[in-house]
Amino acid sequence: MLEISDLVTHYGNIRILNKISLNVNDGEIVSLIGPNGAGKTTTLKAVSGLIIPTSGIISYDKEIISGRKSEAVAKLGIAHVPEGRRVFPEMSVEENLLIGAFLIKNKNKNKESIDTVYELLPKLYERKKQTAGSLSGGEQQMLAIGRALMSEPKLLLLDEPSMGLAPLIVEKIFEIIQKINGKGTSILLIEQNANLALEISKRSYVIETGQIVLSGQSNDLIANDNVRKAYLGVDF
Repeated sequence: MLEISDLVTHYGNIRILNKISLNVNDGEIVSLIGPNGAGKTTTLKAVSGLIIPTSGIISYDKEIISGRKSEAVAKLGIAHVPEGRRVFPEMSVEENLLIGAFLIKNKNKNKESIDTVYELLPKLYERKKQTAGSLSGGEQQMLAIGRALMSEPKLLLLDEPSMGLAPLIVEKIFEIIQKINGKGTSILLIEQNANLALEISKRSYVIETGQIVLSGQSNDLIANDNVRKAYLGVDF
């Protein structure tokens, strides 16, 4: 579904990604883990069209999308949930959700989509008239995910969905991610909690200083001594 080949990006004169390659197959959850500043967020931004790569190829459903504008990428069925949630605090929950459907002009389709989101995330239905800024951190993360789902994406890019949330809320968010995947949406997940990311993903990549240094089945990476020591908090 998604294939990244030899991707290079720069911020000014600073190289961030150095010829990284990865892929996400139809129906998979794939995680990308690594330290802060390694290039994880930059990878998602390059896929969703928020930054233009210096070189390399990004293809989606065998169509090259490298360098396309974000709106064009979204129209293909890719939705991006950014780090930090980025909800519109003065707007209601329902207004935030409807913004996620800006590409869909059919009002009946919008109603179907919002009903689906409320079914998956009933807490949002309970809060639908509240302003987004009045929600808890966990509820705002649910809202950010729900907003992305309004466009009925085939591929969901998730950037640090557990950031700043209490453990019980994180558990709930990850249950939601698995439910979304269970309905057929492929997911590329960036997550600071490497344990959880590896547990729910089929395959994973480890990125350090802009390069993929390790990849494989998530179960195999969980058992890898270097991964366990660097990212899972296991000392030997």
